[in-house]
Amino acid sequence: MASHFIQWTRSLLFVVQMYLAMACLALVFAPCAALSRAWAYKAIQTYCRWVRLTADVMVGLKSEIRGQTPSGAALVCSKHQSFFDIILLCSALPEPRFVMKKELASAPIIGYFAKRIGCVPVDRGKGSFAIKQMLEGVQRTESLTGQLVIYPQGTRVAPGDRLPYKIGAALLYEASGLPCIPCATNVGVFWPRRRIYRAQGTAVMEWLPEIPTGLEQREFLDKLETVVEAGSDRLMEEAGFRPERAD
Repeated sequence: MASHFIQWTRSLLFVVQMYLAMACLALVFAPCAALSRAWAYKAIQTYCRWVRLTADVMVGLKSEIRGQTPSGAALVCSKHQSFFDIILLCSALPEPRFVMKKELASAPIIGYFAKRIGCVPVDRGKGSFAIKQMLEGVQRTESLTGQLVIYPQGTRVAPGDRLPYKIGAALLYEASGLPCIPCATNVGVFWPRRRIYRAQGTAVMEWLPEIPTGLEQREFLDKLETVVEAGSDRLMEEAGFRPERAD
């Protein structure tokens, strides 16, 4: 019990300094980021490296990125379990930009830097309008270099839970003409959504084999879900979590 309280206290201190660091780095980098997309990426990557370092030092949460990180243009379809997988993606990819929920675009710090790197805000829950909004947003920013990241389930999904893979990822795959790099993770085992507590261990993000262009929408979604869910289950089991899957 005492050890749990100590870890919770360490987690609270970590979370507080994490947001203070975000504010401080935003103030330092904002003027340069306003002039250059490259400086916006420097700010984001500096922050992500800081979060990974302090997670290790303060709460004993190490992080590891496995596989070959894409360096050129690609569509990245990743499992999303908590804020920490965003941190890992942004620290690994040279030029990521995200399809993100519209509410984040108005957040004081995140919204500013998201706009500077070319993220595409989408009004989730609006069905076909949201898909149209996403495709138009991607088309408007297609001149930007880098890796386009989408969470195919549309939201964070806790370890052991299941949500369907949405058609938006398949439409983006078809419209972009880019190869898809799937990404699996187990970060939710250690960094749950909407909780202070951070567990000790090693959070892993793993790049999976490329899905080439040219597949039909349903074939692409089936393949994507199969490889990402299997990869994430394997990583979670490696971390000591046993997902329960319905037959």
